[in-house]
Amino acid sequence: MRPPDADRVPDVVVWVVARLLLGPSLLVAAGLIVKGYAEVGDGFAAGVVVALAIALFYIALGAAAAETALPVLRHAPKVALGGLLLALASGFFPLALGEPPLRHRPAPGENVVTVGTLELATPLILDVGVFLLVVGVLTVLLHQLARPEEEPQ
Repeated sequence: MRPPDADRVPDVVVWVVARLLLGPSLLVAAGLIVKGYAEVGDGFAAGVVVALAIALFYIALGAAAAETALPVLRHAPKVALGGLLLALASGFFPLALGEPPLRHRPAPGENVVTVGTLELATPLILDVGVFLLVVGVLTVLLHQLARPEEEPQ
């Protein structure tokens, strides 16, 4: 993929850095989500890390080219809504079991389902929901800031 303005050197540097930082930012975000309920870190911090990498894409390419390079950016409102619903579902899931809201599953002393060393529990689902919500909302805001002359539909 060739940068849009190859004649301007600062834009080329920013464009290359934006491409190189997207993958590592996703890995850092995954690490923050996985360790979030055991140590410092959570879905909000992971969402901000990914949103900063997306912001660099918007700065380097502009709104139209960034959405062409990363077509998933067009679905940011759906991602935000899905994250909100997932976070709410993890918080209110215990109500279906007759327990108070926001009670974590599995309860203390119960066996935890694991995938390798990753423990699957409701705090992880909440962190993923918050991550999707933050990435979606910040991407929508970046889109609106990148195109201030357009009126919202």
